[in-house]
Amino acid sequence: MPKLLRVFLWGLLISFLGSLPLGTLNVAAMQIGIQVCIKNAMYFSFGSLLVEMIYVRISLIGVDWIRKQEKLMKAMEWFTLIIILALAVGSFIAATSEGGDAKNVMLQNNMHRFLLGMFMCAINPVQIPFWFGWSTVLFTKKILEPVKMQYNIYIIGIGIGTLAGNCVFIFGGKWLVQRIANSQQYLNWVIGGIFALTALIQAIKMIRHKDAVHKFTHAEEEDT
Repeated sequence: MPKLLRVFLWGLLISFLGSLPLGTLNVAAMQIGIQVCIKNAMYFSFGSLLVEMIYVRISLIGVDWIRKQEKLMKAMEWFTLIIILALAVGSFIAATSEGGDAKNVMLQNNMHRFLLGMFMCAINPVQIPFWFGWSTVLFTKKILEPVKMQYNIYIIGIGIGTLAGNCVFIFGGKWLVQRIANSQQYLNWVIGGIFALTALIQAIKMIRHKDAVHKFTHAEEEDT
């Protein structure tokens, strides 16, 4: 198999599988696709994957600098927690509204969905240690090498993998809603629960200093 194709496929596979577990971005994309339209959900996905690709590029060449920005990454993590809690509350409010088809108030704004996707991805620093970890594995296995062309192909694969993973949620959620009566009301309860559980797990990890960002910024200390 050609080297560049191998690098591309690894980036695509890791990104696709990493996008499948329930998370803030893919669930938000699904909610936009169901309650607004598929086009806006795709805009949101394109915005989030663009920032993810930028973060991956930074993690490949500036990991030492990133590790020194502990206060910034910690602030971003707390801000992300607040956003997730707001999304949870918005979903619960929508679920209890009369009619059952109300929308999450947090997603009812004039910001273009592409920019919203960029914003929500940009404030989520967890993906930096995630991609640093996987990139390190690929470097160790000699699958990825510090070559500009390989970096570019790797990042393109990551972007396509993330988009494919989000499409599973966007189109799968839309398909499900069209086949279940009163499904939007149930879905708002489920999505609210997912956001609330995500926020709870993240808060516990942050308080106990077991979160990915803390481990990443203190990796050198743990190795000594």
